[in-house]
Amino acid sequence: MAQASVGTTEEICDVLVIGGGPAGSTIAALLAERGKSVVLVDKDHHPRFHIGESLLPFNMPLFDQLGVREAVERVGMPKYGIEFVSPHHPQPSLLEFGDGWNKAMDYSFQVRRSDFDHILLKNATAKGARVIEGCRVGELDFLEGGGARAGGTMEDGGTRQWRARFVVDATGRDTFLANRLKLKQRNRRHESAAIYGHFTNAERLPGKTEGNISIFWFAKGWIWFIPLSDGTTSVGVVCPPAVIKERQGDVTDFFRHLIETCPALQARLKDATLTGPATATGNYSYGTDRMSGDGYILIGDASTFIDPVFSTGVYLAMRSAFIGADAVVTCLDQPAEAKAALKKFEREVASGRDRFTWFIYRITSPAIRNLFMAPGNPFRIGEAVLSLLAGDVASDSPIRSRILMFKAIYYAKTAMVKLGRLFARSPILAPRT
Repeated sequence: MAQASVGTTEEICDVLVIGGGPAGSTIAALLAERGKSVVLVDKDHHPRFHIGESLLPFNMPLFDQLGVREAVERVGMPKYGIEFVSPHHPQPSLLEFGDGWNKAMDYSFQVRRSDFDHILLKNATAKGARVIEGCRVGELDFLEGGGARAGGTMEDGGTRQWRARFVVDATGRDTFLANRLKLKQRNRRHESAAIYGHFTNAERLPGKTEGNISIFWFAKGWIWFIPLSDGTTSVGVVCPPAVIKERQGDVTDFFRHLIETCPALQARLKDATLTGPATATGNYSYGTDRMSGDGYILIGDASTFIDPVFSTGVYLAMRSAFIGADAVVTCLDQPAEAKAALKKFEREVASGRDRFTWFIYRITSPAIRNLFMAPGNPFRIGEAVLSLLAGDVASDSPIRSRILMFKAIYYAKTAMVKLGRLFARSPILAPRT
């Protein structure tokens, strides 16, 4: 536990974690469990609303290591797979995680993030981290000789100060350190914006598949449909920022208009009621020049946010926290190995993220859509893709060669489409009629 130094209000700790979402709470619990004095500071009070309710099967071993699986099961809606719905195909495509390469990773959960995040935060406290809520960190200075001094402001105007040997930025989309150190870069390869809301009485899939996430393609992007255990369903429209800028007037009315352009979803919502006003976000895809430096790391959304089409957010955040915990312990206990530990941290986090982003950058392409709508399993490629969608992004995963085969098929199909267009447009190559 952190202790106040004599004669001052400055608290001394090994690690200061800024942000109490899944990444921050996870790394705080892991570090405290390994004997480090940890202070976690969050600007909000939990439970609090957050979007991003869908988890991946590879989250489950992380819950076991943290000791929270039973608590998550109590608040979660079982999720056994993914339904893809395309306006260009007559039938939906249902993919089940249990058909993937790793048969043990066959389910996960949909969760209300207010409940889920609170479980993780309480677990951090139970493991020995000192948690301070309702405090916004606004000052941070790295000191010569190592460590940092930070200051925060409480909701009542009071101030707090900390002296830490190491700092973990888990501030999510606030990107505290990335902004402060000018590391943040807009992701120009995949710009996205979203409008979302929650509905009651939405039509769900039958039986065991009730909790599955549905992904609807429509003319301007894609839409998520996430059933929650309390009977509400989270629905979000994801599209280029230019589409959102077309909006004139009320956000909720525009949200309804976009849903109406997707007849398959509109049918599922015909008897549903929107529980409150819709919420819009601007362009939210970004990355950072680096994820670490002398005495600090950035984990979860504090370093990168990518399109949520495959529900990667919480999993990648928690995975980065597990990898980051090892790096922090090395930096504190073996300073001579710190530089190598941070390089390994960045390499492992980035490689896992990049295995998802290849698919995410191409999710609206006809070739990818056709592959998901008519899945096959030659050479166990289908099993490999399902395991990737479940969260299998480890560098030593046995699915790597099959994912390379999938990419080769994608590029071949894309080339055939482009060649067909060339034949259709060329007066020399076009077929005679």
